[in-house]
Amino acid sequence: MTYQPKNYAHLIGMDGFSKQLLENHFTLYQGYVTNTNKLADILSQMLKDGKTGTPEYAELKRRFGWEFNGMRLHEYYFDNLGGKEPLGNKTALHAAIEKQFGSYASWEADFKATGSMRGIGWTVLYFDNTNGTLYNEWINEHDMGHLAGCTPILVLDVFEHAFMIDYGLKRADYIAAFMKNINWKVAAERYDKAQH
Repeated sequence: MTYQPKNYAHLIGMDGFSKQLLENHFTLYQGYVTNTNKLADILSQMLKDGKTGTPEYAELKRRFGWEFNGMRLHEYYFDNLGGKEPLGNKTALHAAIEKQFGSYASWEADFKATGSMRGIGWTVLYFDNTNGTLYNEWINEHDMGHLAGCTPILVLDVFEHAFMIDYGLKRADYIAAFMKNINWKVAAERYDKAQH
């Protein structure tokens, strides 16, 4: 199967995100899609050619996780942007956040603190499909640190490319802009789907 990049042009004009920043970010995302497809083709051919025992195959197999997760995490990120409405208190996600964290404000403080940690990576609100727990988690690299068996509900990109053009070193200001633009409908739907 060949992956096609999604079109996120509808996000241009979103408060707190310049056109240049978003267009650069879309280009980076499209590179992950292209590289995912290239690696899938190369690995498939190497399998057909019986070259699976080679160091090249092993390295490309490892690289595939980086490219695929780079593609998919960007899709989660862009998909959960562009909202204008707060998380409604009648959603199951809101109820779960309040139950587990004590309040939405407490969850938000933890999510922002996780996103503000030193380093590059991702902040992900995960739902543990096994016991129903929500976690705000830091992911260093696309392919490392994910919570196995958990579903991403809300994804924040905190690699420099996501904010440096607009915010320089002011990551907290970028995170504040992100919080104002969360598409809570998408996040709530992810949560609802993960419970089934």
